Amino acid sequence: MILVLAGTLEGRDTAALLQRAGFNVTASAVTGYGCHLLQKQGLTRILTGALDEAALTGILRQGIRLLVDATHPFAALASRTAMAAARAAGVPYLRLERPAAELPAHPLVYRAKDLESTIGQALSLGKVLFSTLGSKSLSSLLAAARQAGAKVVARVLPDSKVILHCLQLGLNPGEIIALQGPCSVELNIALYRQYQAEVVLTKDSGSTGGVEEKVAAAIEAGIPVVVWQRPGLDYPLVLHRPEEVLQYCLNHLPKG
Repeated sequence: MILVLAGTLEGRDTAALLQRAGFNVTASAVTGYGCHLLQKQGLTRILTGALDEAALTGILRQGIRLLVDATHPFAALASRTAMAAARAAGVPYLRLERPAAELPAHPLVYRAKDLESTIGQALSLGKVLFSTLGSKSLSSLLAAARQAGAKVVARVLPDSKVILHCLQLGLNPGEIIALQGPCSVELNIALYRQYQAEVVLTKDSGSTGGVEEKVAAAIEAGIPVVVWQRPGLDYPLVLHRPEEVLQYCLNHLPKG
């Protein structure tokens, strides 16, 4: 049995690809929506809900022969938990990491190593911050912005819990854009202009996350963009495409 932590499109594709190739696969999703997407891909064994190290270790000890960590590039805690659980259970660990975005060398493009420096850099560049960092970063961003007298416009997932979180943090409806990406360059430009953005904040979530379109739109609109770089984790084995994971499994694991 292969366990795929399928928190991304690539993870869902990998789980489905392995199942079609004849491997026994269990896919894990944190949310009910993620479970729904896995079901649409045809997965027959799905775990739903967050897993801490103890829970994941227990699952791995139940006949799992390979753990494929296909969580989001910025889900550092999830990856650390997965690596620790794999070590504890004595199960091989494989990281499926989507390639980083190819960012242009341009005077409007700024790179930052972490959330704190991303916020600090953005506040030095403008007073209307258009954030696509996600709802988990909003509390820190809003605290710093309010202290600096800056406004935040947040583009977040169109999920009722996420929108409620935004409202509870004090954003008003005119500062919330509930939109499932990725978006085209044209749509990004229109949003930046509609909300009078002075600086864009984003993460290097890779091409699948639409970061290249966000950056290209900011350059075309003449707006600085600050890109939060990925956390650097020491993965024991990293592959970048679902097909590479399949080939690895064909080479190292018996089917069934």
